[in-house]
Amino acid sequence: MKQLALDIGLVTGPTLDNFHAGPNAQALQHLRLAVAGGAAPRSPVPTYLWGETGTGKSHLLRATYEALRGQGASVGWLDASVALPSAFDERWSAVLLDEVHLYTTAQQAAAFNWFVNAINPTEGAPRWVLAAGDLPPADLPLRDDLRTRLGWGHVFQLQLLDEQERRAVLRQQADARGIFLADEVMNYMLGRFSRDLGSLMQLLDRLDSFALRTQRAVTVPLLKTMLETE
Repeated sequence: MKQLALDIGLVTGPTLDNFHAGPNAQALQHLRLAVAGGAAPRSPVPTYLWGETGTGKSHLLRATYEALRGQGASVGWLDASVALPSAFDERWSAVLLDEVHLYTTAQQAAAFNWFVNAINPTEGAPRWVLAAGDLPPADLPLRDDLRTRLGWGHVFQLQLLDEQERRAVLRQQADARGIFLADEVMNYMLGRFSRDLGSLMQLLDRLDSFALRTQRAVTVPLLKTMLETE
């Protein structure tokens, strides 16, 4: 998915623990504290994450969703693939809005309704709203009332990992798959393909599957063969 979207192809899926924070440690710590409180502090303040493609926004939202669900919480989820969003559910303890920069008119209407009902509920305490998009709040191509609400709480800009950090994550994920990733293979991947970590994770996932199917070690020639045949 994104720079830190380690959920692609992983057995464990996205978690806050397998997010390689790098320069985004403050945002990660903020989410850890929110999840530790069950996303229900006395006066919850909305949180918005933004950054270019590859910074790990969707990983963090899905990791937060799974963490809250693991505590038994009911959570509302909306991303750009949900064509027909449901109505707000009073049982939700949090609302997560991913890919807000891509929302249609109908999705924007649903997101605004969810936001208002979460922050000013007719029943119970306010709920936490966590949202993410590619742009800062002021630049989002959204209706004014939703755009301004997304920007009035905690806002974190996520940064891409540098090359050393990308290498460390590639090595970590290769080891998790039982792959020996030689330096020459990593150099080839970083030198000839998109450097955002999401794309690299997808490439590693494809390479892992291809190596298993062909019963061959992961090498530069194997990578070239995969690209020629798939």
